[in-house]
Amino acid sequence: MTDLSNIRLFATHPHSCSYLVDQDATTVFVDPAAPMNVHLYSRLSEIGFRRSGSHLYRPHCERCKACIPARIPARRFSPNRQQRRCWRRNSDLQVLIADNLNGDEHYALYERYITERHSDGDMYPPTRLQFDAFLTSEWNTTQFIEFRQQQRLLGVTVCDIMDNGISAVYTYFDPADEHRSLGTFAILYQIEQARQLDLHAVYLGYWIKQCRKMRYKSQFRPLEMLVDNRWTSLQP
Repeated sequence: MTDLSNIRLFATHPHSCSYLVDQDATTVFVDPAAPMNVHLYSRLSEIGFRRSGSHLYRPHCERCKACIPARIPARRFSPNRQQRRCWRRNSDLQVLIADNLNGDEHYALYERYITERHSDGDMYPPTRLQFDAFLTSEWNTTQFIEFRQQQRLLGVTVCDIMDNGISAVYTYFDPADEHRSLGTFAILYQIEQARQLDLHAVYLGYWIKQCRKMRYKSQFRPLEMLVDNRWTSLQP
């Protein structure tokens, strides 16, 4: 069992919330100098921490508890009709595991995705430095999953393989192929991967009831949420 009692945390000053208008947010980060490995990362995910680059963080807002960690228990998951259609719709895709994200092809797709889909967010405008700093780490836990159709790169999922599950870090795809619902397909693929690896769950990050962009997460049932330090199932 990895001991968390000696891990130091640092809090940011209150800043504008990326998800809720007119709300301030405070974030706590794990000490960047702390030696990190997959075992510690896995333990921290159990108590609601997420990765951004080589930093692990968790919301710690004084007046707001809207950000709720969410995960899908892989063995208990049952796809709904739309998700089954999505899986079949993308059965023509080739799935490959890339060693890294150094290629210009990867960044060009990311740049297009952020520019066309998230120009109102704090990741716009995209830069190559931001791309590398946000998605990569040095802990040897990360996979870069490519979705291709006849060699053309349609989407990329960045995920971390942990002791207790798969952390869905980020997915980006070609906005021109919106009809494929590649965001949904990427989660379905990671659920199947977790089953094959005999891992408990796919960690989706935070679910926020008031945030429209987060609603897709509640379509995966059952969904487990971390409330009062306990993972509780949200049933269909």
